[in-house]
Parts: sequence; C-alpha cells; structure tokens
Amino acid sequence: MNLKPTFSDRLRIIFKWIIEPIATFLNRTGLTPNAITLFGLAGTAVAAYILSQGKMTLGAVVLFLFVIVDVFDGTMARLRGEPSDFGAFVDSVSDRYAEFVTFGGLLYYFLTQGDALGAMMTFAATAGSVLVSYVKARAEGLDFTAKVGLLSRVERYIVLIPLLLFNQPFWAVTVIAVLGNFTALQRIFHVRVQGHERMRKAREAKAAKKEYVH
Repeated sequence: MNLKPTFSDRLRIIFKWIIEPIATFLNRTGLTPNAITLFGLAGTAVAAYILSQGKMTLGAVVLFLFVIVDVFDGTMARLRGEPSDFGAFVDSVSDRYAEFVTFGGLLYYFLTQGDALGAMMTFAATAGSVLVSYVKARAEGLDFTAKVGLLSRVERYIVLIPLLLFNQPFWAVTVIAVLGNFTALQRIFHVRVQGHERMRKAREAKAAKKEYVH
C-alpha cells in the first residue's frame, strides 16, 4: 500500500493552523460540509462563466477564492466527528464537475474566438484531468494504488490559476493537456507494475500449493 503523502496532503498539514480555525467557525454557523462543497461548486460555475466571457484575470481570482472554499469541507466533517463515505463521494463528484465547468467556460471562450487549436487543447486538458481521477478511482476499486503522478488536482489548479491571472488561457490548457495526460499514463504504468506483481505472487502461490499436494 502506498502511504506516501501527496502534495495535497502536505499542503493540508502546512496550512492546518489556518484551515482548522476557519472550519471550526463554519461548523458553528450551522453549515454542513456538503453545503460548503456545493457552495464551492456554484462559485466555480460563476468563475467559469466569467472565463467564458474572456475576463481571464477576474475569472482566475473568483476561481481561486472558491477553490480555497473547497478546502474546508473535509476538515469540517472531521472536526464534527462525522466524516462519511457519502460526504467523500459528494466531494469527489463535485470536484469533477468543477473541472468540467471550468474547462467548459474556457472551451466556450476559444470557440467564440474562432481558436480551434485552443479548443482542441481544452478538450485534451479536460480528458487528461478526468483520466487522472478515473485511473485512480478504478485502480482503488481493484485494490491497487494509484496516488502517484506529476499533476493531480491541486497541481492542475496551481498551473491553471496563475496563467489565467496573467491572461494566458492557451498556455494554461496546453500545459494541463500535456502534463495531465502524462500523469494519467504514469498512474496506468504504476498500476501495471502492481498487476504484474500480483499475478507473479498468484502463480508462486499456485505452484507452492501444487508442490504441497504432491
């Protein structure tokens, strides 16, 4: 089992001193973790609309604010003593929708500008982002680990938001298209290694069993 902390895990540890007090305050207001998750998704949709209108700097600022909001839901649930599988499911699904609507806003922008290459790069970035998450989920469903790779969700936003802030949407989607799909391939090969190791152990166990019977 791969227990090495991810970049996201490290960030949560580093900023624990500010995340936990804010999460505690949000709990005291009566808001639920799922409400915060959905609020963050709604805010991301607003940011996507702003991006679709070509206002990249403003869209990046709004996107950043609501990506930050999404940090608190898991901590809220933990502090309430009620983390749940359903809550984690809602959070994961909303994260995928958030990426879809963000790239959807950028895709609309490129299409209205007649920028076919930008639109293609946005499609490739969306595909890479989805595959990174899907490969991990599918691997874990088969009892493998796939928490590896260069560009997980947090890193994608670290690439996306600054480049949008400086009005570089084409380079934002291009970098994510290349590195996102590279990360998906990293995870696929990581699972492949585990699969071959599992088959090797199964063959050895089968051979040992036959020797024991004889």
